[in-house]
Parts: sequence; structure tokens; C-alpha cells
Amino acid sequence: MTATHPILQSTPPVSGTPASAPVSSIAAIDGGGTKTLLVVLGRDGTLGPVMREAGSNPFDQSDWQTVLQSLLARIPATTEALSLGIAGYGETRILGRKQEEVVRNAFARPFSFTGDVEMACTGAFGGRAGVLLLSGTGSVAWATDGRGNQIKVGGWGGLFGDEGSAFWIGRQALSLLTMLLDGRNQEDQAFLEPFAGAMGLPIEREACGTALLAWYGALEHPRASVAALARHVSDLAEQGLEPARRLMRDAADHLGTHIDAAQRQFSGTPLPWSYAGGTFQSQFLRDIITARHSAPVQPRLPPVGGGLLNAARMAGWNPDDDWIDRTSRTLRAAGLTS
Repeated sequence: MTATHPILQSTPPVSGTPASAPVSSIAAIDGGGTKTLLVVLGRDGTLGPVMREAGSNPFDQSDWQTVLQSLLARIPATTEALSLGIAGYGETRILGRKQEEVVRNAFARPFSFTGDVEMACTGAFGGRAGVLLLSGTGSVAWATDGRGNQIKVGGWGGLFGDEGSAFWIGRQALSLLTMLLDGRNQEDQAFLEPFAGAMGLPIEREACGTALLAWYGALEHPRASVAALARHVSDLAEQGLEPARRLMRDAADHLGTHIDAAQRQFSGTPLPWSYAGGTFQSQFLRDIITARHSAPVQPRLPPVGGGLLNAARMAGWNPDDDWIDRTSRTLRAAGLTS
């Protein structure tokens, strides 16, 4: 079991600025492999600036520093505390220090830094016990007993793992497509035309193969682009296409093992589970996991809301259940659900 990451204190206020100067907002940054979201929330519960940039996972995006710097520069001066949940944080000490340094150089008030899935878990359960299963570009589960003990399952990245993630689904779909193109697979012909069409590729086999290689060769961010293909697979599964449904069932199986492993490590203690990440937009996927692991708990807050909860605590707001409920309504009304 791992302990929570300590709160990092940024440099003191600039000389001449009273440390007790009134502030009126908090902020959270939720960064993954595909997108990075900044949300500012006022003390009165009103939503401040909401901004999106490209992904900021340093293992996927070479320009992650530019993304963070761009968002940090837009945080209002009245912001009292900032919480960040960035994919890849904590994987290596050297990289973690670089991430912290970027924030420290741009934000002169207290901030906390965690991984994106830990922040999502905080939001989903409001700091209470549970297993948060995240499947976006990558896949990982984060479990907590609500008393400070935490467990991470998965999250090994596209080379070693990320089974059941959008990248994994996209990669499996591409593998199936190539086997159909060169004749290794004769059973799933129904998948070729609709999936190739969804990718904008020609249907004729030779032309499709040539176009597929050209598509791949032109990718600037291969991992994110492959992950984006999962939406096509999900749509085809919803339409009843069996090869696509099989891929989604396999993804659900892999994701379900994350829940099993987390509960075993907590001595088999049954824990409620919840979810986050774009892959879970698939009703087909959610239904399969629900049938095997019971119904998920509706997340109390979306992932970025977990960051706002952390920031509110740092700012001394003492957020209670009513605060969580009000903030949840505000975020969901603004469409900030994942």
C-alpha cells in the first residue's frame, strides 16, 4: 500500500504582498494523454475560467511543459490553492521533480501534485473508500480504504500494459484490420468495411493497406491517435457488429481484473467501484463490467472535481457533503463529467 503524495508548498508570496490577502477562488488541472483541463471555482460556488489544452502526460507528449505553462499562465491572481492530477506523475522521481518545478515557477501559492487517477478517485468517492477504474488513453485502478491506505493496479503504459484502455482497443482493432487485409483472419470479414470506412480508408484491400500505412506514417501523436479509434469500435459494438462487440468484451474483461486485484490486496474487502475516462462512454462496456462486478457508484465528482476538493481543503474551506453536492451540480451543468 502506498501513502498519499505530500502537499507541495510553492514559494512564498512576493515581497510586499500580505500573506493573508483575501483570495476568492481555487483551481484544479486534470491532465491525461489526450487532453488537459483547467477549472477555476469561486468561493461563492461560481465557475471561473474553464480551459482545455492538448495532453500533458510526459510519457506521451514531448511538449507537456508548454501545455502546463500555458494553463498556469491563465490562472487568476485571486486563486488561493491549486491541485494538479497529471498522468505519469510519480512514475519517476526525476520527471516528478521536473513537473513540480514547472508549477512552482508559475504559481506562487500552495499546490498539490498527484497522478490523474488518484485525483479521479478522490472525486469519485469524495475521499471515502472505493476503487476508481480509469480507462482513457491508458488504464489503471486506484483503490483507497478511506483511511489513508491506497493501492494502484495497472497503469504500466502502452508498452507493458494498459489493457482495456482506449489505446489497447484501438491497437487490437488495427491488428484485426491488418489480419483481414492480408488474409490471416477469414472469420471477421464483417469488421473490415465499417471500420476502414470509419477511419476514412478505402475499402479495397490493397488500397486500404497502402492508405493505412500512410495514415500511421503521418501521425504526430501515435498513442493518442490510436486511442481515438476506440470510439469507432464502441460505436460499431453498439450497432451490433460482433467482431467489435468481442473487442469490447475483451476490454471489459481486462478492466474487471483491475477491480479484482485491488480488492484482493485489501484482504478481499468488498469495495464500491466507480469509473472515469472516455472509454466508459460506451454503455456496452459499462454493462458488461456491471454484470460481473455489480453496479458502479455514480462518481460524486468528476476527476477535475477531485482536484477542486483537494484545493478547497488546502485553502481552508473545509468542504463538506453539501459543498461536494453543489460543486458536482455546477461541474455537470457545465458538461465537465469526465
